[in-house]
Amino acid sequence: MASQLNPYISFKDTAQAAMEFYKSVLGGELTISRFSDMGGEGDGVMHSSLVTSDGLVLFAADTPEGMDYTPAAGISISLSGDDESLRGYFDGLAEGGTVTVPLEKQVWGDEFGMVLDKFGISWMVNISPASA
Repeated sequence: MASQLNPYISFKDTAQAAMEFYKSVLGGELTISRFSDMGGEGDGVMHSSLVTSDGLVLFAADTPEGMDYTPAAGISISLSGDDESLRGYFDGLAEGGTVTVPLEKQVWGDEFGMVLDKFGISWMVNISPASA
């Protein structure tokens, strides 16, 4: 198997809701394991994965009780390509969130926008012109 770099988001008690939201936007298959499934305490999400048919992979978990939780800051998840489905991803991620940069044509020729979703995660979407 080739190495992969995948975003892994930490939440405080909202991992399941967030991952279900991302599934509604991106599609794919969502798998959730709980702390209680592994003999731990609580019903929080120990690990979740969302894998789409496009090859997008996103992981998330709830921060266990007793561990410090720091909300996401200083990092964004980037979606890019020439597929028009990216426009739908941008619109979906914006639902209940805040568009920080509208999705519009930029000086480099691509459409680009940024969203802070309703779970506090920053997303960048860059849509290149379709290849001829």
